[in-house]
Amino acid sequence: MIIIDILKTIKARRSIHTFKEQEVDATILKEIFTYGSYAPTHYMKEPWNIKLYQEKGRYAFVNAIISSYQRIGMIKTDESVKTLKMIDSMKNFLLQIPHHAVIYFEKDDNPVRYEEDYASISAFIQNAQLAAWEYGVGMLWTITPYMHDPEFASEIGLNETMKIAAVMQIGYPKKVSHDKGRTAIEEKLEIIIE
Repeated sequence: MIIIDILKTIKARRSIHTFKEQEVDATILKEIFTYGSYAPTHYMKEPWNIKLYQEKGRYAFVNAIISSYQRIGMIKTDESVKTLKMIDSMKNFLLQIPHHAVIYFEKDDNPVRYEEDYASISAFIQNAQLAAWEYGVGMLWTITPYMHDPEFASEIGLNETMKIAAVMQIGYPKKVSHDKGRTAIEEKLEIIIE
């Protein structure tokens, strides 16, 4: 049984940029996302949904990313050696990540409900990151241009009523960065007494 010291974990957790090739066991991933689901959620709506790409499932996901980057102009569509080398390099980098989790939700037309859902999903993601850290699993919370490409969403099976909130890269850390500290809270905190 894992004993969590939440205050230490909040300070110790890091965003992970390089992962070991080893996959995280499905049971552990389910436990991590179960802890995530204890996030605050308005009206117990629990708006989060997860598409988890791993093993061979990563290939279609990575190909959809490359196609999106070409559509939106981040990668050229020519067949030059330079372009093909860039695509190959990007694919190799993305395929070295053991798990990619697309976190998405059903868009609410009410702007207040939409913000509540997005805030709740952000709390879900942070809970999952903290739980993952306790299991020795690292995550990188990404917000990337392809998330806003309707064709990308369609390629991975989402329709226009759904919004991608984040893509989490997940695996055992190959390297953990040092603590860069934080701005003293006194610089961010305004106390009003009258």
